[in-house]
Amino acid sequence: MLQRLQTIWLLIASLLAFATLKLSFFSGNLVVDNVKQFQRFTAMNSMLLMILTVAVAISSLITIFLFKDRKLQLKIALAVFFISLLNLLLYYLQTKNYIPTEWTIDLTSVFASAIPFFLLFAISGIYKDQKLVKSLDRLR
Repeated sequence: MLQRLQTIWLLIASLLAFATLKLSFFSGNLVVDNVKQFQRFTAMNSMLLMILTVAVAISSLITIFLFKDRKLQLKIALAVFFISLLNLLLYYLQTKNYIPTEWTIDLTSVFASAIPFFLLFAISGIYKDQKLVKSLDRLR
């Protein structure tokens, strides 16, 4: 079942998660030792964000290969979805460390913001497959 559409959604979500490790979510001025510094904030700047982002990326890849156990695949995909939402919340909370009027959201933040949508598309596909298999079992 690797040719199913949810495989593509999960693969895209995984690739985008890996991309957010290097691409900035926002950039701005940060005061360090009474010196104003310009910094681009990526997932690598925070240990918790880095761990959660890698977890989202790897879990999305692993979920692709669980096509024989759709219930487990659906549960893991839902968990990854909520972790990706937590990632977005943590990105937003990191903006509090920057000078309030001197930071902007970067265009590459679209990658981090798109991950939950691709995961929702995959969850929808997994759910439809599960319903299809159940309906075929009823016909037997």
